Amino acid sequence: MFIAICKYFFNTFILLLFFTTFACGQTVTVISLEDSQPIPGARVNIQLNEKTFNFTTSIDGELKIEDAFKLKPLTMTISFSSFETKRLENLVLSKDTAIALASAVKQFDEVAITAQYKSQLVEKAVHNIKVIDRQKIESMAAQDLKDVLTNELNVRLGEDNILGSSMQLQGIGGENVKILVDGVPMTGRLNGNIDLSQIPLESVERIEIVEGPLSVSYGTDALAGTINIITKKNQANKFIATSNNYFESSGKVNNTVSLGWQLKKHQFRLEGGRYFFDGWNPTHETFHYEPNPIADSSRVMQWNPKEQLFGGINYRYNRKNTLFNYSGQVFNESIINRGTPRAPYQETAFDDYYETNRINQRANFQYRLKNDYRLSIIAAYNGYFRRKNTQIRDLTEITDVVSGNPSDHDTSAYHSFIARGRLVQTKSNKKINYEIGYDILYEVANGERILDKQQSIGDYALYATAEYTPFKSLIIRPGIRYGYNSEYTAPVTPSINVKYDFLENDKQLLSLRTSYARGFRAPSIKELHYVFVDINHNIVGNPDLEAETSNHFNLSLHQNLNLKEVKLKNKLVLFYNDIHDLITLAQASATEYSYFNLDRYTTTGAQVESNINYKNLTTGIGMGYVGRYNELVEENSNSTDFLFSPEVKFNLQYDWKKAGIQTGVFYKYTGVLPNIRTNAEGELYESEVSDYHITDLTVSKFVWKKRLKFTVGVKNLFDVTSITGTASGDGAHSVTSGSVSVGMGRVYHMGVRLNLSSK
Repeated sequence: MFIAICKYFFNTFILLLFFTTFACGQTVTVISLEDSQPIPGARVNIQLNEKTFNFTTSIDGELKIEDAFKLKPLTMTISFSSFETKRLENLVLSKDTAIALASAVKQFDEVAITAQYKSQLVEKAVHNIKVIDRQKIESMAAQDLKDVLTNELNVRLGEDNILGSSMQLQGIGGENVKILVDGVPMTGRLNGNIDLSQIPLESVERIEIVEGPLSVSYGTDALAGTINIITKKNQANKFIATSNNYFESSGKVNNTVSLGWQLKKHQFRLEGGRYFFDGWNPTHETFHYEPNPIADSSRVMQWNPKEQLFGGINYRYNRKNTLFNYSGQVFNESIINRGTPRAPYQETAFDDYYETNRINQRANFQYRLKNDYRLSIIAAYNGYFRRKNTQIRDLTEITDVVSGNPSDHDTSAYHSFIARGRLVQTKSNKKINYEIGYDILYEVANGERILDKQQSIGDYALYATAEYTPFKSLIIRPGIRYGYNSEYTAPVTPSINVKYDFLENDKQLLSLRTSYARGFRAPSIKELHYVFVDINHNIVGNPDLEAETSNHFNLSLHQNLNLKEVKLKNKLVLFYNDIHDLITLAQASATEYSYFNLDRYTTTGAQVESNINYKNLTTGIGMGYVGRYNELVEENSNSTDFLFSPEVKFNLQYDWKKAGIQTGVFYKYTGVLPNIRTNAEGELYESEVSDYHITDLTVSKFVWKKRLKFTVGVKNLFDVTSITGTASGDGAHSVTSGSVSVGMGRVYHMGVRLNLSSK
């Protein structure tokens, strides 16, 4: 009888709204638009014949519809804390329906997904997670990942004219920082680092930073911390078009465009852009523009000319139990490193041309099974291609000849094939939830400076974590990872995280988080199989390297206060990282350098942060103190002291909604960085990089019903270009003293952002 009735009413009208086909239903399931997870306890109000009936979804997010409401036009309102309220009119129910609610969480109620079983508020996560949302990204006028991290504690940035932007996190180098895009690791490291300036932010929704190892979940390189870049996926309109245009007095001109469509359960997004920079020298005037090289010493740039072209496509399918997402991006970067005119007649110069290409593709499939089980599968490919060519330029005739020296040219390619899968149980009423998964990473490197011109590494792992909640205020999360690597013996990696809520009520949440994690970093293909031998270089890899291992301890105290219109967040963090078998480039013989497991390297430190939200004002202040210790120092000087460096940051954002004006102030003090190094002869010497201050100011104005946004501002207000210090190479070059490049001085910028949409 039931089947006959369903067939009879097969052609009942379907209402489409906000990514979800609200077909008529026997059971209404309320889910999150972000990850298709059920929302238990959601309030459902049904209006029929001028009467209102109130219901609440079950632990599975479901509401059984009574016969009295079937096949009749009604109005349904669905609401839940931290989600936008949805109102559906003239809704006719005749078969199972899924209703997706979009997150209504604002800046102070941040949501995180990195290393989580499902999307949840940061304050509920067992890990210590920092979120940089889209509002802050735009308030900073940030163009790439380096710009965003400029204002973060425990992050120290570096700049190289050829290798690009690098970072340290908790005093540990970028080779131990895992950078993910939607949970997929990026490939293509130069000198151990991902170039932060090669990560544009136009398609980025937010950035999540987890300090400390996540090796159980993400494997190698996730030792110092993990940065997960979350791209835009959801839109509330059927069509969206965005154009962003940015101009800087240093010579930068950035233009991007994106288009998004929503068709029933399907969503499409296209994007592309061009970042152009004509180079900069301290001698340049403000608002200079110098498109062509000139035949004298000023052709050499402290910051090289650069052009970046990128584009991408995103497809998303979301229904009751199924979520599928495909994303593909291409990226091209060209850098010109112009050389100094050669003696004696200054008629020629060596010019280096660097070209980098990235191809990233990833597909993510999620399926929600019964009883709150969720299956997630990711397949991805990352390609990184870098080519260097040297040409001899005739500065009188402006012609180029390719250099005949083979060591002046290099082409390398890195391919990464990634497969990840996990099964997660997320039952809200269960004391134990868990995750089991597999992780496959296969890397291939090709190039003239790779042994036999091609090498590969396979890493295959199984991992499991569990969250045990013996009572409401306590969460204990142990985890373990076991892996096999085709090149080295991968260690078993355990971890344990504990979160305890001392106090939780409507006004205050006081939580203690503590964790221990064992991390590891696998040697890279370059460290294992690199071969670069010419008249100036003799560097070879070491196939007998062991993986770096570490022990990480973290203790943090968090306080959230809700005092009517004021929200206050305070955080105190203590950390300790102890790394063994640190991989270092060192002298192997009188003429040869190679990589060795030489050192024990330890960092420790503390940070305290306080953030306040009052109406439309958000402000925060923080202080950090990071110490570094190298075992080589103790062996050679009997010193066991940590060398500490302080940091201070401040930010303020104000949204004057009535006038459509937003302002932002971002300040960071980076303290003196002391260090002790060894030169090529093994002798110790002290080095010190001086301190500096960076301040950025922005003002934005909305017009035309917020379709247009104009932004003006100044970066590097204190006009810092370089700082004094003692710098050395990686052991293969002599020690030098001089300046360390920081920025291009005070620069002024203007941005115009256009947003068009249809309902």
